[in-house]
Parts: sequence; structure tokens; C-alpha cells
Amino acid sequence: MTLQEPADYRAALRRLDALVAAGFEGNPELEAEFRELIVAIDTYEDKLGLLPIPNLPTTLADMIELKRQQMRLKQKDLAQLLEVPAGRLSQILSGKRRVTLDLAKKLYERLGISPEFILKTA
Repeated sequence: MTLQEPADYRAALRRLDALVAAGFEGNPELEAEFRELIVAIDTYEDKLGLLPIPNLPTTLADMIELKRQQMRLKQKDLAQLLEVPAGRLSQILSGKRRVTLDLAKKLYERLGISPEFILKTA
């Protein structure tokens, strides 16, 4: 199976969803179709040069680091932005120190990290 155009790609994705929803496991013909669709979709996406979806951070330290990189800040500049000593920020990023309520507010206001994410991962 070869996907040539976007319509073929969309149809393959719909069929893949239908197979998953119907439960293809245990049926040899449907399992073979599922594998064939996966290969065709991967090949088409590789041909387009689509980038894989990056994994989102799961810890607050990783999220802070991601925001730092997106803003193209050095760690000391981020510490200044958040109004914390550079050493304290380093300890937070390494997991040796917890985030205070004041810093949590600054993470939300200045870096745009959602309060829900902060509460769940702090």
C-alpha cells in the first residue's frame, strides 16, 4: 500500500482509527491490515518530512528548562527574570529544592506555565 496524496493519507488515518475502535487484535486479517497501514502512514510522513511531536515535559524542572530554552535565556538570566538567586534556581532545576508559592506565581506570570501544571508537579 502506498499513499500518494493527502486524501489517501487522511483515509488511511480514518481506517486506522476504525480498526483500533473495532478491536483488531486477535483477527489475523485485521492485524495485517493494521500493520500495513502503519507502514504506509510512516512512509508517507517520512516523505513529507514531518517532525515527530516532541514529548512534553512531565516535571516542573523540565518545563522550566523548556521555557528557558524557548526564551533563549541563560540560566542566570532566567534567575534574574524570576527574581531568585542563581544558586536557588539551580537547586530547583536539579530537584534539590522545592518551589515556593511566590516562585510558583512568577513561573505562571513570567513564563506562562499553567497553574495546574505547577500544582501537579511541584
